[in-house]
Amino acid sequence: MAVNKNALIRYKTIDKCLQNNYREWTLDDLITACSDALYEYEGKDVDVSKRTVQLDIQMMRSDKLGYNAPIVVYNRKFYKYDNPEYSIVNIPVTDKDIKVMNEAIQVLRQFKDFSLFKEMDGVLQRLEDSVYASQKDNRAIIHLDKNEQLKGLEFIDVIYNAIQSKKVIKVSYQSFSARTSSVMQVHPQLLKEFNNRWFLLASHKQKMITLALDRIININIEDNVDYIDLQIEGDNFYKDVVGVTVSNSRAQRIQFWVDKKNAPYVVTKPFHPSQRTIKTREDGTIFNIFVQHNFELERLILGFGDSIEVLKPKKLRDRILGKLKQSVKNYSEIDK
Repeated sequence: MAVNKNALIRYKTIDKCLQNNYREWTLDDLITACSDALYEYEGKDVDVSKRTVQLDIQMMRSDKLGYNAPIVVYNRKFYKYDNPEYSIVNIPVTDKDIKVMNEAIQVLRQFKDFSLFKEMDGVLQRLEDSVYASQKDNRAIIHLDKNEQLKGLEFIDVIYNAIQSKKVIKVSYQSFSARTSSVMQVHPQLLKEFNNRWFLLASHKQKMITLALDRIININIEDNVDYIDLQIEGDNFYKDVVGVTVSNSRAQRIQFWVDKKNAPYVVTKPFHPSQRTIKTREDGTIFNIFVQHNFELERLILGFGDSIEVLKPKKLRDRILGKLKQSVKNYSEIDK
């Protein structure tokens, strides 16, 4: 069950109040304490409603969050814990909780070399110390693919903070095809990870551009330039593409055949969420996807070698055929 940050602040505040047995707490007292806490932690000058605190108490009493808080009312007015030693922070951790946290720690640990996660290192260490107190086998059983030698990871923090604080950045950038680097002023919108590489989606001269972080040389914050927030939502922006390259072209239906041996892999790991099975034959399966034609799509198709054939559209079929012919030519010239 999802719980927002404000609710957690209120739960913690109510818990702290009820632990103080030297004072009697009315509902109004708890409301005031919650309002003060939200102002202190979030800077929100709001009056928490009576109904909100009543629902908070009801939630804390229930098993929905695992609290089962023994909150009672005495003299028809005052709230307290029936067990003076109780606190929501002292809830015992079950074996199932330990197993879940164990797995989560191992997953997070594999991001330790990313600068974005450096500040979490101390948190993870403390969590490990608590969770593994009675554990002997700390071996990771989940392994994520990662490239520790990848360049540009040091810019993740800078870009992330720039997007979060709505700052324009000046980027020194050199693509693989450029002889020298160029400097451009961009409005960063989104960080995107694909195929073990990181990319920045940004607005530049009223156009959307994609910059690979491993081609960035330097970044400077432009404090005196107004930032333009385009409210980019990643799932919508990339919904019609494979990879990160979004063109101005419309998505089109791509039809391809995959041989019988490799078709199950394509079924279980689709090229794109729009993928549909059109026909199953003795020699393989025909699929459809609805995407833009881009570089990543071509690389994906070519990666299947002789086990795939593009059927439609003709333009993409001809382009893949041309690349395969060039590949054969390359091998033929080596043989000569």
